[in-house]
Amino acid sequence: MNFWEYLGNRHQQLLADAFQHASAVFQCMVVATLIGVLIGILTYRSEWAGNLATTAASGILTIPSLAMIGLLIPVVGLGVAPTVIALVLYGLLPIVRNSIVGLRGVDPTLVDAARGIGMSRTTRLLKVELPLAWPPILTGIRVATQMLMGIAAIAAYASGPGLGNEIFRGISSLGSRNALNQVLAGTLGIVVLALIFDAVYVLVGRLTIPRGIRA
Repeated sequence: MNFWEYLGNRHQQLLADAFQHASAVFQCMVVATLIGVLIGILTYRSEWAGNLATTAASGILTIPSLAMIGLLIPVVGLGVAPTVIALVLYGLLPIVRNSIVGLRGVDPTLVDAARGIGMSRTTRLLKVELPLAWPPILTGIRVATQMLMGIAAIAAYASGPGLGNEIFRGISSLGSRNALNQVLAGTLGIVVLALIFDAVYVLVGRLTIPRGIRA
């Protein structure tokens, strides 16, 4: 059976795995974005706090993904839980770092002008600083998503959802007739999902970032 025949015979299962993979990455990115931006907001005004947050997130990223999931299994069990925790933790670094960089890069004169017209600290943050910091934050989200697309494949090790199951089935049956087809189908599926997500982020950027800021 060639690759195209394999896709034709297994397309329903592959589509289900692709949906689970995309859903897991999307939901984890929402959580990682909320946590990462919040950390950036809490730490960007302090040099040492910002460095500590970035260093901590960098330290998490140095842990091999297979080891991370292996360490989580005895604590939270198999399935979705270790997948979600690992992906959220791995997605933090680009978002935290870019949130801090973006917020620190806001022109102080604009913040002073907002203060001068009576805006509170929270209002300045929501209406001035975060909108101006959004382009680098969105870039961090894009980078994190591309990372998580690949890392999510390791979730199959913990009986997690996604296209990693197809890859692991192929690897565990190397030498069989469809082993290469399974690995190739899972890998190409992840690549296609990553490209789709990135195209969506480009569209979001065009819709949410004013032309002057993009320039």
